Amino acid sequence: MSWISAILVITGLSLVVGTLLSIAVHRCQTNADPLIESINALLPQTQCGQCGYPGCRPYATAIAQGEAINKCVPGGQVVIQQLADQLRIEVPVVPLADPQTPTTPPRRLAWIDEAYCIGCTKCLQACPVDAIIGSAKQLHTVLTDYCTGCDLCVAPCPTSCIEMLTPEQLIARWPLPPQVNHDQPPSAEHQ
Repeated sequence: MSWISAILVITGLSLVVGTLLSIAVHRCQTNADPLIESINALLPQTQCGQCGYPGCRPYATAIAQGEAINKCVPGGQVVIQQLADQLRIEVPVVPLADPQTPTTPPRRLAWIDEAYCIGCTKCLQACPVDAIIGSAKQLHTVLTDYCTGCDLCVAPCPTSCIEMLTPEQLIARWPLPPQVNHDQPPSAEHQ
């Protein structure tokens, strides 16, 4: 008979806890602002902080309260236009703004100096858009088409092998392939 009483006690406790949780859900429920939700849905959800806010939802809340719509660097002009359409802003769309300076600086991208990369994966974990590829104890590299320039990968790097560079600086760092003269036959070593 002791197992029957144990089942009854567990069933009774489950009913009490379930009832308390149900009451708590209804009492603690907040009504989300549909405007904030729709603005947040348009933002890229990279949580990079380049807009001056700690994430996309706080920036969406600020936009709903009148903040400028042109601070989302990862979203770029596409998100600015979508936000303008959503908010029915009749003014011409303003260019992307940097929260620290009145003019927009040149776009910067992460670059990993492969000579110093130890493959610790700390930059992989810090990147909010998965623009860095590599594996443990292997070289890492940045997919520049996906890098938003958020700078979040620089601080965790223990060897300081990550720099933020403009596209022009990146091109200057890339090794150029050897020039091939197609008019001459290949040398004996290439045959």
